[in-house]
Amino acid sequence: MSREIRADYEQVLMFPHAVEDWVGSDHPARFIREMVDSLDLGVMGFPVPRSEVGRPAYAADLLLKVWLYGYFHKIRSTRKLERACREHMGLIWLTGMNAPDHNSLWRFMDSNRQALSELFKHSVRVAAKCKLVGMVVNALDGTKIRSATSGERVVSFEGLEKKLERLDRSVADFMTEVERQEQEETGEYRLPKSMHSMLMLKDKIQKAMTELEESGQERVHCCEPKARFMKNRRSIELSYNGQAVADKDNGIIVAQDVITDETDNGQLVPMLDRVKEAMGDVAQENVADTGYFSSSQIGLAEERKYEVLVNAPSSETTTSRSPEANRYHTSWFVYDEERNCCICPHGSELSYFKTRLRGKNKNEVRIYRCRGYRSCAHRDACSKSKRGREVEISVHHKALERQRVKRDSLPSKQALAKRKAIIEPVFAWIKQQLGFDRWTVFGLEKVRAQWAFVCTVINLMKLYKRWTSGGLQLATG
Repeated sequence: MSREIRADYEQVLMFPHAVEDWVGSDHPARFIREMVDSLDLGVMGFPVPRSEVGRPAYAADLLLKVWLYGYFHKIRSTRKLERACREHMGLIWLTGMNAPDHNSLWRFMDSNRQALSELFKHSVRVAAKCKLVGMVVNALDGTKIRSATSGERVVSFEGLEKKLERLDRSVADFMTEVERQEQEETGEYRLPKSMHSMLMLKDKIQKAMTELEESGQERVHCCEPKARFMKNRRSIELSYNGQAVADKDNGIIVAQDVITDETDNGQLVPMLDRVKEAMGDVAQENVADTGYFSSSQIGLAEERKYEVLVNAPSSETTTSRSPEANRYHTSWFVYDEERNCCICPHGSELSYFKTRLRGKNKNEVRIYRCRGYRSCAHRDACSKSKRGREVEISVHHKALERQRVKRDSLPSKQALAKRKAIIEPVFAWIKQQLGFDRWTVFGLEKVRAQWAFVCTVINLMKLYKRWTSGGLQLATG
C-alpha cells in the first residue's frame, strides 16, 4: 500500500472551505486589506464611482488593493495582474473572487497620479505614528532607472524635421481625399483611424522638438522627450533619476521625486522641502554625497535652518587638485570681505572684477582678478591665463566655510560614513526585492506617479513587518 500523498480528484466536500480560511492570519493580503480599508480614499483624491445605470464600476479600494498586492509580488503588468486575480490565492481572497480586467486596472493607475502621491505621504505618517521614523538622521540620494523605451529610436532635431515633413505630406494627401469624398458623396465622411494615428504622432514629434530646443540636448525620443541618457552601473541608457530621502532608524522613505537631470546637483533643498511638507520638519541632520554639493544649495539650506552634511566635491578630494598638491590652490587665497578683495600667498591683492552666474543652478560667484600679473615673478606657476590669475568667491562663501569646518569634525565624519548604510539598502530593496529596474509607463508625470507608488510599497513592506508582530493596529471602517 502506497503511503505517498496524492491528489484525490473525486473527493467531494459537503461543506466548502470558507473564503476566510484561504490565507493565513499573517498573509500580506490581510495587511493590504486592513491598510486600504483604513484609508479615506475620497479625501485622498481617489474617485468614488456612482453609477445608476450600466455595469457597475470596480471600487477604487478594490483596484488599489490589487495594485498593492501586485507590487508586493513583483507583478506590474495589467494583463498579468488580471490573470493573477483568477489564479493567485491571495488575490482571489483579497478581491472576493472578483477579477478586474486589465483596462480597469490601467485606467485606475493612469487617472490617480496625484492621489498616489497622497498615498505615499499617508504611508510616511503611519510609519511616524508607529515610531518607525526617528528624524535624527536622514540620508538622500538618487538612482538611475531605465525608461520604458529603448534608445534605438532616438533621433536628432534634423531627423524630427524630416519625419514631420513626411507626416505633413501624408496629412495633406488625406485632407485632399476628404475634400474629394465630400464633393462626390453625400453624408458625413469620417477620418480613418490611420489619420488619427498620424495626427497623434505629429503632436508627439512637435513636443519632442520643443523639448530639444528647451533642453539643449542633441537627441530625443519621440515617446519619451523628457528622458535623458544617463550613465548607469554598466551602460548609458535613456533613464530618469529617482530621488529619495530615507530615515536612519528603519529606512522609511520620507520624501521622493523624479528628475530628468543625470546629476543630483541642485536637489538638496528641494528634497528637504518635501520632507518638511510630509513630516512638518526636517531631520536633525541630513547627509548627502558629493553629487549634491552646490554653493547655492548649501547657502539656501542654511537660510532655511536645515542642518546638512554634504561630502566634499572632487576639487577638494582629488589628490592632484588638493591644496596640499598645489601651493596656488584657491584655498590658499585669503578673502577679505571688508576690503572686497583676495590676497594671494605672496601678499598681492586681487581686486573685484565682476559677478557671474555659474552652472545650471545659477550659482552666483564674485570674480577677483590679479592686476599686477605682468610683473609677478610667480605668474607662470600661479596661472597660465593670459589675463592673469582669477579667483572665484561664492556669495555663500561663509556658509561653505562653515560647512567645511563642520564636515571635518569627528561626529560629522561618522555621520557621512553611515550615509550609504541608510539610503543604499532602500534602492537595493526597490531593484532587488521588488525587481523594479525599469519604468513601465511613459512620460515624466506618469513616471513620478509610479515612483511614488514604488516608494509607498517599500514603506508598506516595512509596516507589514511591524503589523505581523502586533505592533501596528489599523482602524478599519
